[in-house]
Amino acid sequence: MKVLIVLTSHDELGTTGRKTGFWLEELAAPYYEFSEAGWEITLASPQGGRPPLDPKSNEPGFQTEQTRRFEADAQATAALASTVRLDSVSAQDFDTVFYPGGHGPLWDLAEDADSKRLIEETLRSGKPLAVVCHAPGVLRHAVDEDGTPLVRGKKVTGFANSEEEGVGLTDVVPFLVEDELKRLGGEYSKGDDWGPYVVRDGLLITGQNPASSGPAAAALIKLTGNAGA
Repeated sequence: MKVLIVLTSHDELGTTGRKTGFWLEELAAPYYEFSEAGWEITLASPQGGRPPLDPKSNEPGFQTEQTRRFEADAQATAALASTVRLDSVSAQDFDTVFYPGGHGPLWDLAEDADSKRLIEETLRSGKPLAVVCHAPGVLRHAVDEDGTPLVRGKKVTGFANSEEEGVGLTDVVPFLVEDELKRLGGEYSKGDDWGPYVVRDGLLITGQNPASSGPAAAALIKLTGNAGA
């Protein structure tokens, strides 16, 4: 099985002067779920090369066994240092696609035409897609073949308004993931703040927050029925 993991290239947290990027746990936990299932992993980002890491995600309080493992893994860190450009990949070359979050995707991947194309082609070709935390925001412009929003009528989750308020960024982000999914007609639900919560509707898997990233990857493996293939 071949999985494409799509990371942000955006590193500015609005006008705060602070840095953002992808959230380390949301890459590391799925990375090892896929690796241990025997899957071939490719990392991509809009600009290619090394994507920006949200520095907060590597603070001691947010480190996990998987993040420490990732940072000590020469093969994993080499792959992260040389992600392929998103405009160079095609859905037909992968069996499934996974989007980690972090705040970065709200600025670039949510508006990226290549990301929109990848999402639409993946699902239309009958392949599953998983997005976690802020990454469900990348679905905002994706549409079904009849032009309706991809999430309309689908059961979805994503970073909750209460969680965004909890990190003090409600007025910094370009849009709130929960509000956007609801605006598009998604049947949004959530679990406890910061606890793992994953929703599957057909080929679409969404996870609420960092703690949901590993479980979302496990759900994706189960959906494909190809663990170890």
